[in-house]
Amino acid sequence: MGGLPAWLLWKPDIILRSSDPAYLAAVDSWLHVLLPKIKPRLYQHGGNIISMQVENEYGSYYACDYGYLRHLLGSFRMLLGTEVLLFTTDGTRAQELRCGTLQGLYATINFGPGSNVTEAFGAQRRVEPKGPLVNSEYYTGWLDYWGEAHASTSSARVAQGLEDMLQLGASVNMYMFHGGTNFAYWSGADFKDQYKPVTTSYDYDAPLSEAGDPTDKLFAIRTVISKFQPLPVGPMPPATPKYAYGRVALRKYADLLDVLDVLCPSGPIQSQFPLTFEAIKQAHGFVVYRTRLPRDVLDPAMLGAPPHSVCDRGYVMLQQEYQGTLERDGQTTLRVTGRAGDTLDVLLENMGRISFGANISDFKGLLGNLSLDSSPLSNWLIYPLAIDTAIQQGWPHAAPPKSSRGGIAGPAFYTGTFETPGIAWDTFVKFPGWSKGQLWINGFNLGRYWPCRGPQQTLFVPGSVLHVGRPNNITVLELEGAPPAPLLLFLDRPLFNRTLIGSIAATE
Repeated sequence: MGGLPAWLLWKPDIILRSSDPAYLAAVDSWLHVLLPKIKPRLYQHGGNIISMQVENEYGSYYACDYGYLRHLLGSFRMLLGTEVLLFTTDGTRAQELRCGTLQGLYATINFGPGSNVTEAFGAQRRVEPKGPLVNSEYYTGWLDYWGEAHASTSSARVAQGLEDMLQLGASVNMYMFHGGTNFAYWSGADFKDQYKPVTTSYDYDAPLSEAGDPTDKLFAIRTVISKFQPLPVGPMPPATPKYAYGRVALRKYADLLDVLDVLCPSGPIQSQFPLTFEAIKQAHGFVVYRTRLPRDVLDPAMLGAPPHSVCDRGYVMLQQEYQGTLERDGQTTLRVTGRAGDTLDVLLENMGRISFGANISDFKGLLGNLSLDSSPLSNWLIYPLAIDTAIQQGWPHAAPPKSSRGGIAGPAFYTGTFETPGIAWDTFVKFPGWSKGQLWINGFNLGRYWPCRGPQQTLFVPGSVLHVGRPNNITVLELEGAPPAPLLLFLDRPLFNRTLIGSIAATE
């Protein structure tokens, strides 16, 4: 949701980024906490904050609500005073600048390497005739989407674009300068003709990598800057050490459906029809939807959902046997057989909320009813899962051993341990033969893995997560199917660029 909290959608008819009173009340509540903390740190009060951005690329949002922008301006002025420079930033198209700018807010722009710098700043000048030329988001790379090739932008192009801007005397903010990681469930998504979830890694091909290491792009940028001002004296900090801890064998602990008492201790919510994540106040993660077959299904029947109503992936089990996966903008039907009264479970995964454009009110879960040969299913039990709470409290490693069915298909937990050889350095974990899921080490949620969809093949594990002198506890939630001999492989380098579906076959 572009940084907005999911709880805003507890009110299903709220209009985000608008003059909707419900939205403005939430904004004002936040600003009245945030801005008084910032005020003493402003430049005019002896601090180092020289300007404040009020909105971000609002011209790319459908609302075009000047009343909303005026409300923000008034709140910032009331809480910060009249001296601080307030600004907006938008793309360079006329429509973006028309809806994203407001008198009293300095208008800046964003663009990446390859743009015509003179034309781009000409667009800024048409709405801001005087003042500094500012590129508030100079794109040093780009983000990755599951199922697409790893994005990269050449160092030479980034350096040339920077030099062109500095020759004009422009100010430049680089996005991203430091790559990062969407730990836990924090990865977002875009909507470009279809839902496009973002990978766990936000390395971005940035000048500083996901692990904080300098890249060739950083040195190219330093070379450009040295043409305009002296560089800091002294050596560049080196890359942090990495360690390949090797193979770690895992064992199956339990199928997810066998531990609902642990993952949903308050018990299920009963509803005639499915409820969204937001309706049951579940912001992230997973929810199980359970019902029973209303009749015998001896010949394969079509279990299906309306288009775009599985948000975002649904793992279907019948009598605890995995049947397959339903996917937003993908497969929305499965053929099933069974007996009247058989238990049908659908584990729904929230893959991340849309963070840009008109579709940021991105509700999750089953948004429509599942049907069996066009007959709607009813009488649902809905289990909001608190997986992270259980794992942070030591489960399943501190729990008694559990007998589990031997199958490897469908949602299940796997556990293992490893020890570090007296050091806890950053590392990268690979998932040979695994399908899709979530990884925790020592209770810390490292994010989603999905090697068969790619491009990302490894997850970044900061050394600060690891223990020295005692075992490191690994917990994996595999959603579709684990390998026959489950293990993880810890490497000293990341593998970003391998996409196995479609026609793309980039190399590691």
